Amino acid sequence: MDDIRVLDDAVAVEVALDPIRASILDALAEPGSAASVAAIVGLTRQKVNYHLKALEAHGLVEPAGERTWGGITERYVQRTARHLVVAPGVLEGKSPDPDVIADRLSAAYLVAVNARAVSEVGSIVSTAEAGSRVPTLSVDTVIGFKSAEDRAAFAADLQAALVELASRYHHDDGRPHRLTVSSYPKPKEDS
Repeated sequence: MDDIRVLDDAVAVEVALDPIRASILDALAEPGSAASVAAIVGLTRQKVNYHLKALEAHGLVEPAGERTWGGITERYVQRTARHLVVAPGVLEGKSPDPDVIADRLSAAYLVAVNARAVSEVGSIVSTAEAGSRVPTLSVDTVIGFKSAEDRAAFAADLQAALVELASRYHHDDGRPHRLTVSSYPKPKEDS
């Protein structure tokens, strides 16, 4: 089971968002059979089996083995990913393009850059060989700025450091990697 799968097919998204199928996916935190899932979601085994076939047809669940008892073979399935993320282009047919947003300091630009990252990385992962790792780097931290001036000074220092690092390691004949750095106010946590 993958940690995250990016759904780039509108029909698969529709299947995953169906309330009954979503409850079946929730019930499959661990591999289960139609009968075990039916007991959790309160439906008949036959109805659950029908929905499991639709989920499997769209790559949202996969076979996880079989168990034979009393002359009956029970088929087990599991989710293909712990979490599902909808690719930004599914709703409109294309992802927002950061290059058409003039204000590089706007929230719209930040969202467009991160939407592009979700789409690109999701596509790379979906086409990678099974079991292979995609070379990525993520840094996630929280920093408290005392003032807007401190934030601006930090941004200038970070930009200078990134330019220096990029020029040191960039090779025109190397494999290109996209580097994005984002900053936004951390939302307040519910208490």
